[in-house]
Amino acid sequence: MFDILLLGTGAMVPLPQRYLSSTLFRVDAGLHLIDCGEGTQVAMRRYGWGFKRLQTILLTHFHADHIAGLPGLMHTLAHSGKTDRLTIVGPAGTYQIVSGLFVIVGQLPFEVYIQELQDGDETVLEGGIRCSVVAGEHRGPVLCYRFDLDRAPAFLPEEAERLGVPRNEWSRLQRGESVAVGDNIVQPEQVISGPRPGISFGIATDTRPLDAIANHMSEVNLLITEGTYGDDADQNKAIERGHMTFREAATLARNAHAGALWLTHFGAGMLTPQDFEANATNVFPNTTIGEDGLHGTISYDAGYRPHSPE
Repeated sequence: MFDILLLGTGAMVPLPQRYLSSTLFRVDAGLHLIDCGEGTQVAMRRYGWGFKRLQTILLTHFHADHIAGLPGLMHTLAHSGKTDRLTIVGPAGTYQIVSGLFVIVGQLPFEVYIQELQDGDETVLEGGIRCSVVAGEHRGPVLCYRFDLDRAPAFLPEEAERLGVPRNEWSRLQRGESVAVGDNIVQPEQVISGPRPGISFGIATDTRPLDAIANHMSEVNLLITEGTYGDDADQNKAIERGHMTFREAATLARNAHAGALWLTHFGAGMLTPQDFEANATNVFPNTTIGEDGLHGTISYDAGYRPHSPE
């Protein structure tokens, strides 16, 4: 299951009710952070998901409102009891940028591994999470991330019983071993279902709404995108600055056939993004205007489910 929490939904500068860009998600006991704007460690403490279990930080790009919280977060992690490795993932140049920021951090009690990705790359995070990226279009390198959890085929006990397999041999079939039943050999594929759909979500921020992004995010359960501009009148600003309007983000979600859309990364001048909600919902009805603390889950059985903000 994916457990997803918007820590910060602001762009450029923080506001009293809105921290800068950061999204936290949990799979099993492991935590993974997407972007780390100023104040991220404060937001993490506010929502109480902990620090020690943070395994991965994924950076979309290198603008300050997405990375300036890294040094402070490292200090907090160092005092949380964390000793296992932390992986920082990002576009080309991540090693140089992070190394520069870490000059003021000092010695850490855990290893930091830096992994640079480029358009089309895929890697596997802790917990078996498949992470794939597509390049966005902004003022500098930017990555849009997709996360997938595959679902194992199901064991079919009724088939095992029909074939006469003793119950104490079922575990062997589940491990992929064949089992002799009288004169017959029962193969695992005879009692295992075919492929089952997994679950997924993606995030695209600080980018124009490219067809390549829609294709990469095809049929995700949840798409999280920036909504820097709510007003359609700001279309030209969005184009010039490499961002999206609400309407463009909703169109991207529709083209991707996403299950749901969260909008985030609101400009500091947009104090009430709900005023422009119709610009998105008229295009993609299952749109939620994000706020700090917005929480949702994606499970194999129930799919995407929103929860009240924490």
